Parts: sequence; C-alpha cells; structure tokens
Amino acid sequence: MTVLASPRPPSPPRPGRRRAATGMERARRREAAALVMPSLLPILVLSMAPLLMGLLLAFTDAELVRRPDYQFVGVDNFTRLAGNSFFWESFRIGMVWAVAVTLLQLVAALGLAQLLNSGLRLQGLTRVLALIPWAMPPVVVAIMWKMIYSPNAGPLNAFLGSLGLPDDINWLADFSTALPAVIVVGVWVGMPQTTVTLLAGLQQIPAELHEAASMDGAGAWRRFTAVTWPSLRPVVTSITSLNFIWNFNSFSLVYVLTEGGPGGRTMLPMLFTYLEAFKNRNIGYAAAMGVVLVVVVVALLALYLRSQLRDDRAEKKG
Repeated sequence: MTVLASPRPPSPPRPGRRRAATGMERARRREAAALVMPSLLPILVLSMAPLLMGLLLAFTDAELVRRPDYQFVGVDNFTRLAGNSFFWESFRIGMVWAVAVTLLQLVAALGLAQLLNSGLRLQGLTRVLALIPWAMPPVVVAIMWKMIYSPNAGPLNAFLGSLGLPDDINWLADFSTALPAVIVVGVWVGMPQTTVTLLAGLQQIPAELHEAASMDGAGAWRRFTAVTWPSLRPVVTSITSLNFIWNFNSFSLVYVLTEGGPGGRTMLPMLFTYLEAFKNRNIGYAAAMGVVLVVVVVALLALYLRSQLRDDRAEKKG
C-alpha cells in the first residue's frame, strides 16, 4: 500500500523578492500618478477651486463691486432663497427643459444611429452631415434659429403660409410657444453627440445575436427589445446622465434666443443665477443658488443611476 505524500505548503517569498515586488509596485504607482496629474491639475484648478470658492461665498453677503467688503451671514442666503418663488419657478422650468430635451435627444438620436448603422449609401457623408450641429458654436446656432423663428421674415412662418396655415406666429415671444421652440433647438444641438455615442454602442453588438434572433422568427421590434436595447443600456445610462447635466446647466443658447422671456417662461435656473450675480450684483446670493442647484442635480442623478443599476442587476439575475 503506497502512501501519498501530502503536498508541501508553498514557501514564503524571500525577503529580496518581497522588496523587489514592493519596489515595482511603488514604481507603477509613481508612473500612474505621473500620467494622471496632467489631467488632474486642470480639474483641481478650474473646477474644484471655483466650486469651493462658490461654496464659501454662499455664506456671505458678497456683492460685485470694485472693492468687495463682505461678511459671514450664515444660512441667511439659503433662508431667503427658500421663499423666492421666482427661483423655484425657474427650477421647475429648468427641469421641464432638461427632461424634455434629454428624452427627445435620446429618441431622435437612437433612430438616426440605427439609420446610420444600416449600411446606407454615402454613409460617411451622412455621418459628417449629422455632426454639423455639434460643430457649430451655441451662439451661432441660437442666432441662426432666431432668424428661422422670426415672425416677419423667418422661413418657418413662410413655409406655414405656403400651406395655408397662420404665418404670423411669434415663436420666441408667445407664452405658449416660447418654451417648446427653445426645446426644439436644444434637441437639434445635442442630438449629434448622442447619435455618435449610440452609434458606437450599436457597432459593438455582435451581428450573430441579430442573426440568431432572426432565425428564431423575431421581427424588427422584437430584435430591438431583446437584443439591441439590452446591449445599449449601459451606453444609454451614461449618455442620458451626461445630457441631463449639460441640458440643466444650459445657458448661452437660451440667453441668446429669449434672455429668459417672455415673462420668465424660458428662465432656466442657470440664467436666473447669472442675472442675479452679474445684473443685480448679489454674488453671495447667486452662489447660494448655485449650491442648491448642484445638490439637487447630484441627488436626482444618484437616484436615476441607482434605479438603472437595480434594473441591470434584476435582469442579470433573471
């Protein structure tokens, strides 16, 4: 009867090897830090420093004057802001604007991305044309659309007149059409970026999955819901989160189009904060508005991302 020898336990690493491994690990950390610092420094200087400065100013009575002399006022700015109905109305308008533009951008960009991914003729030229709104400065876009919406010489009213419809609509000055008209411009401006992102996600989906679904008898809609959409979920979550932040913080586009009018119907919170800071010169009060906006947007995004992660985990378990 042979007795099998028990396996010998692994010998502990020698001190020399341990020191060498530790030295290599330190070298990798130094290399990683050297690679990260060029991108980290601008973030710290241009993002974190102004954010901290704004947070400090929110607790002061600072004003935009040549020789500032401000004092600490505690939470007085936030208490005053809680009763400012005009600010909360602008916040409501900003939420309507951000949600509407983000959802419409997603729907339109998803359709365009599917079209660009279907092997059209002159596909390269079509992709370049789709990126034109993204390449134009927001101020130029706003001026161009302001001319389109012109009640007297705008091509939109001229087109409606040729169809026998009312051709004297003042799109940007009418209470009922100003916000929808601005939303259309916001969708047009941001759709190319969303399209490019979704197109990249579509091109990463293996063609074998669609072929297998087709062989099983799945139609176009069934292939989209069973193959395309689940594969795009991470990309959609990322791009909609970024789009919501960008749209909620939108300023220049609406400022050039309407300046918040008519009667505050397009007064977005960032525009309201800008006017409070640089027109009324209440820097401390405007900083408090900025802090509230940051906190609310971060909270909403946290809830959204949490719900998306929960849905992804439920699908994986299922």
